[in-house]
Amino acid sequence: MFTPYELCVGLRYTRAKRRNHFISFISLTSMIGIALGATALITVISVMNGFERELRERILGVASHATISGFDRALEDWQSLAGSAEDHPEVVGVAPFVESQGMLTHAGQVRGVLIRGVSPSHEPAVSEIGRYLVEGELEGLAPGRFNVLIGRDLARRLDADVGTRVTLVAPQARITPAGVLPRMRRFTVSGIFEAGHAQYDTSLAVVHIEDAQRVFRLGRGVSGLRVKLADMFDAPRVSRELARSFGGRYWLRDWTQYHANFFRALKIERTVMFVILTLIVAVAAFNLVSTLVMVVTDKESDIAILRTLGAGQSSILAIFVVQGTLIGIAGTIAGMAGGVALATHVETLVPAIESFFDVRFLSPDIYYISAVPSEMRWRDVAAVGSVAFVMCVLATIYPAWKASRVQPVEALRHE
Repeated sequence: MFTPYELCVGLRYTRAKRRNHFISFISLTSMIGIALGATALITVISVMNGFERELRERILGVASHATISGFDRALEDWQSLAGSAEDHPEVVGVAPFVESQGMLTHAGQVRGVLIRGVSPSHEPAVSEIGRYLVEGELEGLAPGRFNVLIGRDLARRLDADVGTRVTLVAPQARITPAGVLPRMRRFTVSGIFEAGHAQYDTSLAVVHIEDAQRVFRLGRGVSGLRVKLADMFDAPRVSRELARSFGGRYWLRDWTQYHANFFRALKIERTVMFVILTLIVAVAAFNLVSTLVMVVTDKESDIAILRTLGAGQSSILAIFVVQGTLIGIAGTIAGMAGGVALATHVETLVPAIESFFDVRFLSPDIYYISAVPSEMRWRDVAAVGSVAFVMCVLATIYPAWKASRVQPVEALRHE
C-alpha cells in the first residue's frame, strides 16, 4: 500500500511550510502532547517500580524468600534438613527459627507481637535485620540473657528504650497450686530496628533462638528453616523443587504466598495508573485527528488534482496516513527519549528541586521511604512507545479516509 510515491508526497506535506500557520501550530502541539504523555507515563511507571522495589527489599530484608516447616510439629533434626536444602544450587543461605504469638507488656501497655527466635550466627545468611538496627546490635542476643530486639513503633507504643525490661506473656499456660496461669518471662530490650514496614516495626520482637525454645517449651526443636535464594523471583519454582526432593514431608512457602495480597495490590495500582496516564496520549491523538482533518480541508484542491492525474483512493489514504504517522512517530520518539532521561535521573533531580525550593516531598517524619526511588525498565518503555504509536496510527485512519473520499469535481468547482 505504501509505495515510494505516496511516501514521498506524505513526507513533502509534513516538511512543507503550510499556508495556514494555525494548522502547523496544531500539528506541533499534537506532537508535543504525545511526547509529554509518553514522558509522564514512563516516569510515573518507573517511580512506581522504584517504590515497589524498595518495599519488596524492606519486606524481604526481615522476612525470607522461603520457609520450610513441619505440618503439625517442630523440626527436631533440622541440621540435616538444612544441609539438604543448601545442596540446591539456587539456595545461598539457610537459618533455623522459632516463631510464635505472644504479648509484650510495659508501663501498663500491652501489645500483641510475633516472637521470632533466631540464631545470630545464622540469621545474616537469610535476612538483613542487622542493617535495620538503629540501636543495639544483633550479637547482643546471647543465649540465657533473654534480650529482645523490637521495632521502633512497637518501642514507642510500649514506651520502651534500650535497657528497658519488658514482660513477655506466652500463649502456653502452666499449672500451679493457684490454678492455671500464663507463662511470663522478663526480657531486656537490647536493640531497636526500623525495617520501614508497619507489619514488622509494630509487631515483631526478635529473641535468641535458645531463649525462644525455653519460653515455648520446644526443647531442641525449631519452628522451621528460613531460606534465601540467589534470585528471589525464582522462589516459587525453587520451593516446588525442594518440596519434591523432600518427598512432601515438609511444608514449603515462598514470599509470594506470604505477601500475595500486598504485591497484587501494587500490581493493580500500577496497571490502573498506566491506563489513566495513557489517556494523556489519547488526548494528544485526538488533537492529531483534528490536525489532519484541517489539513485535508486545506488540501482538497491538491487532492482533487492528484485524483485527476490518476491517483486512486488508496494512494490518497496512504499519503495522509504517512503524514499523521510521521507526526506520531516524532512525538513518540521524543517522549520515549524524555521519559528514559527523566526516569533515570529522578533520584538526582528530586533532591536538587527539594534543595532549590527548600521543601521535602516525602518527609522522613511521616513516610518510611523519604527519597523518591526510580527503576526504569525497558519493557515498560517499549510498552509505552507501542501504545503511543498505535494510538497515533489509529488517529490517522478517519482523516485519511475522509481525504480518500474527496470528489475532484466538487473540490475544483470554485477554483
